[in-house]
Amino acid sequence: MNKPLRLVEGLGDAAPGHEARADESDHASLRLWLRLLACSTQIETEIRTRLRVRFGTTLPRFDYLAQLHRHPEGLRMNELSQCLMVTGASVTLLTTQLESEGHVSRTPAPDDRRAFVLTLTPQGRKHFETMAAEHEGWVIELLGGLNATERKTLHGLLGRLRVTIADQNPETP
Repeated sequence: MNKPLRLVEGLGDAAPGHEARADESDHASLRLWLRLLACSTQIETEIRTRLRVRFGTTLPRFDYLAQLHRHPEGLRMNELSQCLMVTGASVTLLTTQLESEGHVSRTPAPDDRRAFVLTLTPQGRKHFETMAAEHEGWVIELLGGLNATERKTLHGLLGRLRVTIADQNPETP
């Protein structure tokens, strides 16, 4: 049975997606889940837009460079694929693009000539660090409507939620 859409309290016409379908008769946990999903989607959409406008890039490319930045010794293509939770074909496509732009180098793995190790070039490292600094500023700005105490409380509650979810499903990573 479809419920009539209603506006989310405090958001007016800006109510995003599924959250707008929740109402007081829904279970509080469902409403909370939809609110978390809406906030995450709203933040991600804004970050995607800003990356595209400011740097002419995409969130997957940013995430790819972030993983290589975290691993200065490099990652094999299959390791990067696992870190990003994408297919090998996606990593290959991004690698080809970023390599042609001078941001990534691909070298044969010393112990397996069929495998490649990916590393950031100095140009790629500088490019990523510039984007990462702005990205951090954007996140600070987007969460700036919460005061320090509210951010700390929300962080703690979300951490507690992660632990309780993990405790309910010990076989899930």
